[in-house]
Amino acid sequence: MINWEVILWTCITLAVIMGIIAMILTIISAVNMRKRRKEIGDLHTTLAIGCRVMFAGGIYGKVVRMNDTDEIIGVEIAPKTVIDISRFAVQSIESK
Repeated sequence: MINWEVILWTCITLAVIMGIIAMILTIISAVNMRKRRKEIGDLHTTLAIGCRVMFAGGIYGKVVRMNDTDEIIGVEIAPKTVIDISRFAVQSIESK
């Protein structure tokens, strides 16, 4: 004979445990996202001409031209090769 009451309470217990784990993971994820958003915001405010930067795609270059009112910056990726990119594509600043 199957004891349905035990099966029901086991399912409820597992659902509660899984819900608690999901809440913990959501909170950890939100904290990490907030921290990363702040780091990226600080990065874009410290961006200046002469900085060696890495794009989101892993390409390195040196900032040679900036416009404060626009989000486009000029980056030299090779001698005499300057490309225009969005300042939001900068992943990190290597040196100033």
